[in-house]
Amino acid sequence: MQRPDIAVIGAGIGGLTLGLALRGLGIRAQIFERAPELTEVGAAVALAANGTKILRSLGLGDELDACSAVPSELVYRRWSDGARLVAHPVGDWYAERFGAPFWGVHRAHLQRALAAAWGQADLHLGRELTGIRARADGHELTFADGSTTTASLVVGADGIHSRVRKWVTDAVPVYSGTSGFRGLVPRSALSELPDPDAVQFWMGPGAHLLHYAIGDVVNFLAVLEGPDSWDAPGMAPAAEGTLSEAFRGWHPAVRQMVEAVPQSPRWGLFALPPLTRWSKDRVVLLGDAAHAMLPHHGQGANQTIEDAAVLADCLHRADDIPAALADYERRRRGRTRQVQRSSWVTSALLHLPDGPDADARDHRLVDLVEDFSWIHAYDHRALDHRAPTTRKAPA
Repeated sequence: MQRPDIAVIGAGIGGLTLGLALRGLGIRAQIFERAPELTEVGAAVALAANGTKILRSLGLGDELDACSAVPSELVYRRWSDGARLVAHPVGDWYAERFGAPFWGVHRAHLQRALAAAWGQADLHLGRELTGIRARADGHELTFADGSTTTASLVVGADGIHSRVRKWVTDAVPVYSGTSGFRGLVPRSALSELPDPDAVQFWMGPGAHLLHYAIGDVVNFLAVLEGPDSWDAPGMAPAAEGTLSEAFRGWHPAVRQMVEAVPQSPRWGLFALPPLTRWSKDRVVLLGDAAHAMLPHHGQGANQTIEDAAVLADCLHRADDIPAALADYERRRRGRTRQVQRSSWVTSALLHLPDGPDADARDHRLVDLVEDFSWIHAYDHRALDHRAPTTRKAPA
């Protein structure tokens, strides 16, 4: 087909990955970002094999490998005494099993690597999208600074708060009833912590703690039940001591970690309901704009990276834009819906009190690698790549 004029809204992980994937296929895109400069907030991001194999194919492997940490194991622990309930190898075993490494990397480093690879050409900063208007030959985009542009294809890679999504659907994110606190703790402050090089889940009644190392620091996400309601996705202050109090009575390593740094703002955990459509009139969604999910499988960034690679491939293969977008939805909607659902179910399983239900969950964790191999072994080049329709209950 004739190469389309593509406007990508959002220069985060998804937008930049898409731009690089398109460029590698000889397709030019313009990326528009509302922020005046490219910075990344947040702590760390877990990049699983389904994401790292794509980033390596884009030429970012050496740079990201140099600034990433490779966990030794994935360990699940009991909240009270720290007992190792289940452990699975990562490291070299994981890379051999799934064809690419597992990396823990600071979001700022990932954003910097993507931005450096993209460069300044075709990047437009300080462009906040305010309107989309259909035209015979595509769409006219209006920005807050008064500027406009036209494009035959518009890609909304603008996150859970997506403005582009409003053009496609009226779906809004749903609050999960849980919230999180983040932190980066120096390794030297964690004398009680067993296995500091492992990815670890500490599971207990009404809460869990996930952490993994990135260099000389350990990144953690602590997730609590409540509050009962939250107005919109985002962060809000919490009373001092909220985090520490939630983990009162837990293992000393947990308490040491959550008390080692000042309490962060509280982050309401939201997810989108599965969308009935991802595109409309040559406007299409990508990443969190299409399938924002809970973080309990560490797949938010990875599914976004997959979207970018598949959309670029569809645009390269198809005879026209509508055919490309139809193929993109066919290849992505079912898979992301399954990851979304599994992440939502996992939230409650991680917070079970001690008892028969927790014991049953722990037993199922033994088969975790095989249960979720369909996530990590994904090949974005496969034209028909479906997750299993039946498998054991996720944990």
